[in-house]
This record gives sequence, structure tokens and C-alpha cells, in this order.
Amino acid sequence: MRLSTRIGLAVGLTVPLLVLASGWLLLRLVAQDLRHEEDDHLRQRATAVAPDARSLLRAAAAGRPRAADTRERQLYSAALDVGVRVVGPTATFSGGPQPDASVALPARSAGPVTVRDAGHSWRALAVPIRGPRVTGTLWVFRPDTADRTQLRLVRRRVVLTALLAAPLSGLLAWGVATGATGPLRRLGRRAAGLDPRTSAARLDHEPTGVREVDDLAVTLRTVLARYDEQAARTAEALQTARSFSAAASHELRTPLMSMGTNLDILMEHPALPEPDRTEVLSDLRREHARLLGLLLMLRELGRGDLVEAEAFGTVDVAETADAAVAEARRRDPHARITLRAEPGLTVPGWEPGLRLLLDNLLVNALAHGRDPRGGATVDVGVAGDGGAAVITVDDRGPGVPAEARGWIFERFRRGPDSAGSGLGLTLVAQQAALHRGSVTVTDRPEGAGARFEVRLPRAGGALPERRDWLIGAAGANRSQSSHKDGS
Repeated sequence: MRLSTRIGLAVGLTVPLLVLASGWLLLRLVAQDLRHEEDDHLRQRATAVAPDARSLLRAAAAGRPRAADTRERQLYSAALDVGVRVVGPTATFSGGPQPDASVALPARSAGPVTVRDAGHSWRALAVPIRGPRVTGTLWVFRPDTADRTQLRLVRRRVVLTALLAAPLSGLLAWGVATGATGPLRRLGRRAAGLDPRTSAARLDHEPTGVREVDDLAVTLRTVLARYDEQAARTAEALQTARSFSAAASHELRTPLMSMGTNLDILMEHPALPEPDRTEVLSDLRREHARLLGLLLMLRELGRGDLVEAEAFGTVDVAETADAAVAEARRRDPHARITLRAEPGLTVPGWEPGLRLLLDNLLVNALAHGRDPRGGATVDVGVAGDGGAAVITVDDRGPGVPAEARGWIFERFRRGPDSAGSGLGLTLVAQQAALHRGSVTVTDRPEGAGARFEVRLPRAGGALPERRDWLIGAAGANRSQSSHKDGS
């Protein structure tokens, strides 16, 4: 049922009820006013005829019939439009419209009362008559048929008004509601014509002046924008999942084939000499560790591509670096790792992502930054530089050749002697880009070795629109080159 029809029916039912309720109240008030007016008239008539009633009772008590007749005629003349009845000790005189004499009257009455007689009702007022040698009661009567007639007339008019008000008010409300809901219907038609699955067109709404309709249009635009955002994120998630599957299958093929070959050797040669058996088992452990590391790295790369802005907060870079350094010392107790951190340095960021960035920089330094004697010395620095937080990781290794600095952050790119997954530095670059920062590699300023420097802005901002580190090397290269340009 349309809204305008609902409004019309609601008004068409409500208005008659209001008219009837108002009419009932009006009838009560009119009846009360008429009753007061009638009672006031009875009191006035009683006051006017009371002297004649007293004279009549006095003449009757004195035994003067002629005088009593004269006083009785005067009494009836003064009564005008009311009926009177004078009740004395020895006689009763009555004239004018009044109940039958057989109708019992109240013994006492402090004010006007209603007396009923054969379907008729009367308003009656009793006035005591007292004086020298005279006692009695003066009754004044007036029929209330005129008041009843007026009330019936008002009642009929109220009912007629209610019957007329029902259709008229319903039609009027329907017409007004139809006009008022016109902008809403037009908005509904525009919204019904939109199909986000087949068209990029969105709701085009001009302000109508109707606040509710304009607010609804804004809400619809917001919902559609969120739909577009979620659809894009869903597409990215699907692409990330496909890329994860493709990358995993490609990168896992070689270690799995190697593990399969080693397992075949163990099964086909159960009496394999101990040195050869030990070498095969070492290869299996190494390939297993590589597989596990690769899967973990791919998972973290996917998390970075799909992280939402709600996961970001204020991160203390010094505390995060301290936790990462403590973990690196635990993993390699023989390494010499130092930390110089400016306390209280915070950035808006994703704490797990920043921790991942630091962990991978430290793992890379411990794996590739050892001096010629095999010792590992790593210096980690955290300091503020204007509007940025700068993280540096220096090692004492051979450094990174200039020609390799352009591809070192690419996905699955490993050095000739590397046993890693080729994703550690890619994760570093991804997290730097995710935090609207940059990462660069240079020579260590104090001597041999490499320096990795990450610059993170201390002011907040939106997440990068393009997050495709897991969707192929080309996508990762485009993303990384843009961040390098900005560094």
C-alpha cells in the first residue's frame, strides 16, 4: 500500500473520531449550560411568585374564599411560562404545566431537581413559604423538552459532520500526501534504475527542500559508495587470493620436487651410508624450513594488501624497535645488536606491520650483513627528522651493489647465495608504502656495510589506493618505483 494511501486512510479514520470526541464534549458542555440557564429561570420565577403564594396561603388560612381566588389568579398570572403548585397545611393550589398530582415530589430539595412523569421530565424547584400565621411550600415546574430538542439537534449535526469529515479529510490528506511524497517517488525511480553490477552510474539527486528525502538521498549515495569500496576490496581480495595461489604453486614447486627426490632416495636406499643419509636429511630440513618461511611470508604479504584503515592507530616506534631487537638477540645470541632510539616517537600506523618491517630488516642484516669473519654487528637507530620518523639498520657486511638496489625489493628476487624466500625485503617495502613512507638502501656512512633507511610520516593520511604487492612482480615494481620516487 502506498504511503499516500496509508496517510489518507489514517486521517480519514482519525478525523471522524476527533469530531465525535469533540462533539461529545460539546454536547456535555451545551447540556450543562442549558441546565444552568433553566435552573436560573426557575429561581427567578420562584422569587417573582413567592409573595403571591404567601398571600394565597394567608387568605386560605383565614377562611376568605373570595380573597383566596383573587390571590390564586394573581399567582398564575405572575407565573407566566412555568407551572406552580402551592402546598399548604389544609389545601393545595396548582396551575400551569406540571407533573400529575400523583407523582411523588422530593421531600426536600436544596436546588432544582428532575421529576419524571410518564415519559416526560420536568425541572422542579421547591421554595419554603414562611410568615406570620402561614407555612407551606411553593413548587415551580418547567418541562425540559426544549433542551432535549436542542441537544438532539446538536447531536445530529455532530454525527453528520463526522460522516462528512471522513471522506473529505481522507481525500484531502491523500492529495497532500501524494504531493508531499512526489520527491520520494522520484528518488525511488532513480534508485531503482541503478545497477552497480552493470553500470558505474550513481545516484544523481538535486536538493528538493524536503529534508527527509534529501537525507535519504545522501544515505543512498553513502551506501552505494560503500558498496563500490567493498566491491573493489572484494575484487582485490580475490585477485590477491589468485595471486597467492599462483605464487605459492610456482615457488613451492622446486623445493617440493627437491624434497620428493630426497624422500625417494631414502626409500629406495634404506641402507644408505650414514654421511649420505645425513646430507639428505639436512637437505630435507633446509627445504622444509624454506617452504615454511615462504608460506609465512606470502601470508604476511597478503595481510598487508588487505589491511583496513580501522586497524591503524598510534604506534610508539621506539617501543616497537626495542621489542624487535630483543627478539633478534634471542634468535641469534652471538650477534651484537645495538639500539639508539628517541623515546616517545610515535607515528600513525599498524603495529603488526611495523613490527614485521623491523623484524625483516634485522633478519636480512643478520643473514647478509656479516663481516668477513662471520660476525654479525647490527646498529638500529630510531630518530625524528622534521615531520618524519627515521628508522636505520646498519650492518658490517659486503653491502648491496649499486646495480642490485633497483630490484632488491622485488618479489622473489634473491641473491646468488641466498637461501631465503625472496620476500623479506618485499615485506619491508610493502609496509613502508602502506604507512605512506619510503625505504632506501645505501652504503653504511662509517665504513663497509649496508644501510637500510625507512622514513615514515608522523602525520596521518589515507591508505594507498593501490596495494598489489602480491599480484605479480609488475604490480609490485610499479608500487615500489612510485615509493622510491617519493623518497
